[in-house]
Amino acid sequence: MPAKPLQALVDHARTNSPFYAETYRDVPQTISHLTQLPVIDQGAFWAANTWPDNRLLTGPLTDAGVYKTGGTTGVPKFSPWTRTEHADSVTAFGAGLVQAGLRPGHRVANLFCAGELYGGFLYIENALHHAPVENVRLPVGGAASEEYIADLISGFGVHVLAGEPMKLSAVAEHLVRHDRTADSIELLLFGGDLLFADLRPILTRAFPKAAVSSLGYASVDAGLVGAPVPGEDVRVHEAFPNRTVVELVDDVTGEPITEPGVPGRVVVTNLFRTLMPILRYPTGDRAEWVDPGRQRFRLVGRSNEGARVGTVAMPTEEIRAVLIEADRDHFISGMQLVQRRWDGRDGLILRLGCTEQPPAELSARLVEAVYRARPLYPSEVALGAIHHLVVEWVPRSGLATNPRTGKLQQVIDERPPA
Repeated sequence: MPAKPLQALVDHARTNSPFYAETYRDVPQTISHLTQLPVIDQGAFWAANTWPDNRLLTGPLTDAGVYKTGGTTGVPKFSPWTRTEHADSVTAFGAGLVQAGLRPGHRVANLFCAGELYGGFLYIENALHHAPVENVRLPVGGAASEEYIADLISGFGVHVLAGEPMKLSAVAEHLVRHDRTADSIELLLFGGDLLFADLRPILTRAFPKAAVSSLGYASVDAGLVGAPVPGEDVRVHEAFPNRTVVELVDDVTGEPITEPGVPGRVVVTNLFRTLMPILRYPTGDRAEWVDPGRQRFRLVGRSNEGARVGTVAMPTEEIRAVLIEADRDHFISGMQLVQRRWDGRDGLILRLGCTEQPPAELSARLVEAVYRARPLYPSEVALGAIHHLVVEWVPRSGLATNPRTGKLQQVIDERPPA
């Protein structure tokens, strides 16, 4: 499906979608640049995308597939794709898999989740089917046990595992616990979430010959966003040529960012999707430009993701980096921040996954490292405003995930309602 001119996309959206007609009420009739359009308000966007009485779509549902997002929040959103939109999307994504390292004849075990309108498994299965190189598709699914997957790898000579980072690490942990390695695995393809550095050691132990790559950046709601860029940095992606336009937008001013290395919100425009138009849609992620001219960017985390304990902000990425640096022997195999309240004060639990029991002194060392990086935290503790940090070690399987998608929940707020 060829890319449509911006003017044609805008005209179609505001003529046929009541939501876009209202959103673009004060937008000029002639559009020459994306910045003439407002960034979509996600709350209003999804409030208009209800069933029945839909005010977002540009036409009736007569020939479409419907996916439902789950994400890390668990709040579902329905996203319809026409037959041609879906075919074009998975064809482009399949080509990106070759950039990620897919080779002719690779046997690929698809470990993504399926069912309840979730798109992960079906989307990747279709992308593999439309990839421009021959491959053997093994539709395992996310519900299969780690034991089953480990036996399949050895029995069938699987070359590639594709799945959520937490599912890949679960398989790795099973292998390590049984003193096994999967030497046939040449490539680990992750998607649906960022693969954090704290998972690398366990993956390396279980899959010593495997390269690691993102299989691409897409979502059920935003659609195609970016293709993987070969290299050591698995967070680097680039917009799909003639299919998507990616912008990075300043959090405060709302202006596009043009300089490399400056983080901002990821905003995407889809150039071929018309049933549910995606025009300057915020994906919920943050990134920084690596090469703006080639639309290459590095993902740096979710927008506004982190905990706040009293007056102290605890950004997940910064805290994770501190912990990894302090964990010299690589005991940590996952992290989430748990907010709780007891004895009239807020507190924060550093829930850390582990495969082997860490030494007793490590917890204190980790807390001290965080305090050095965030000195306001111990200051607030000394004032009696908040509790000391608490480290809670759990098996990797003890980290809370979304029950439908398997994505790790980075922040959990267990405080009672105000």
